[in-house]
Amino acid sequence: MQKLILLLISCFVLQTAAQSSLTATQWQDDLRFLQKTIHNDYSFLFKKTTKEAFDADVETLYSNIPNLEEHEIVIGLARLVSSFKYGHTVLGFRYQPHAFHQLPFNLYQFNDGVFIQGVHKDYQQALGAKVIAVAGVPIENALKAIYPVVPVENDQFFKAYAGMYLSCPEVLHAQGVIKELSTTVEFTLEKEGKTFKQTFNALPIGERVPTKYSLVQQEGDWLDAREQNYTPRYLKQLDKIYYYEYLPEQKTVYIRHSQIQDDPEEDIPAFYERVFDFIDNNDVERLVLDVRLNGGGNNYKNKPIVTGIIESKKINKIGKFIVILGRRTFSACQNLVNELDNYTNVIFIGEPTSENINFYGDNNRVELPNSKIPAYLSFAWWQDKPQWENDDWLAPHIAVDMSFEEYRTNQDPVLDTALAFSDDNFITDPM
Repeated sequence: MQKLILLLISCFVLQTAAQSSLTATQWQDDLRFLQKTIHNDYSFLFKKTTKEAFDADVETLYSNIPNLEEHEIVIGLARLVSSFKYGHTVLGFRYQPHAFHQLPFNLYQFNDGVFIQGVHKDYQQALGAKVIAVAGVPIENALKAIYPVVPVENDQFFKAYAGMYLSCPEVLHAQGVIKELSTTVEFTLEKEGKTFKQTFNALPIGERVPTKYSLVQQEGDWLDAREQNYTPRYLKQLDKIYYYEYLPEQKTVYIRHSQIQDDPEEDIPAFYERVFDFIDNNDVERLVLDVRLNGGGNNYKNKPIVTGIIESKKINKIGKFIVILGRRTFSACQNLVNELDNYTNVIFIGEPTSENINFYGDNNRVELPNSKIPAYLSFAWWQDKPQWENDDWLAPHIAVDMSFEEYRTNQDPVLDTALAFSDDNFITDPM
């Protein structure tokens, strides 16, 4: 079973395992342990970086440790693990006595910039603002600075999760975005044609911005930039892992499926049996499966979805089966879309996935002996396609993304494109 990406990312951002009593020598010993373990047991991960480059970075960090603050050492270790560029391979800091801070907002990168999608009510004036700079550093440069810390599988992965790192003062300081470590960070924002500066105070240790599928929902003390008078289909019923509805005007069944796990109320086989029974017995001409929020789970649960499509005479035709991809389509859901691509007449619409087509997935927890920081190191190679068909991501046949204004006003250009599709002679593989 593959680990969900939220687990892995939370392991990195949410808490550190830095022990204030550790000496420089103990940190250096942890570094050597990590280096030796990777060379002895995980050398197959040297695909996107080399052993020589990794060892050179180890030696640089080793010599710098006596002059670094604890959080800088931890971020240095994170950079090393992230250099393998597999999203399941990440340095984790859960279940430890110290924590990194988090600023009280959620950032999202739309096609027209990075915006504050959600924020604590104390900073309502910043809700929906575009980020221009972080501590005076242009947002483009701030993103480049934090890039090495993120276990970037591809640029879509970075787009999906960079905001979590940009909201962490310790990461901002370790990567040179802010000059002094502080729990107060000034952002330059733009809203309604006006540019202004907003100082954010980090949340108390242990408190986190509440997100669901990477977005803040409007509830309690937290605000969402999206207008609340309507909920687009991809955000409906998020208390359920999956749901479907019939769109009679388009004669389409729409499914939003956001984890490869069984919903407590209805497992995956039962849900899809019900869906395909509805398709068989009603005036349905098309199925749209939306997995843009789906970060994975257990890929052994994909079979009922794939076989159900293959067996459906109504749906398994060009133009009749559309899958919506996105920047969170990852892990076991990457396996799902690979299999759908292999065995069905699917058309993909949306953004590229955040996983390589073939990838290292499931990981082992390897604990550093002194700091007790766990490194999650991937060991399982998942190959759904021949090696010459591997790529950075699964790309959509029709690329569609979203602007902030479209998000704010509850538009869904991706689903609109899927529902408007009408070419039954569409060539899915022109080569």
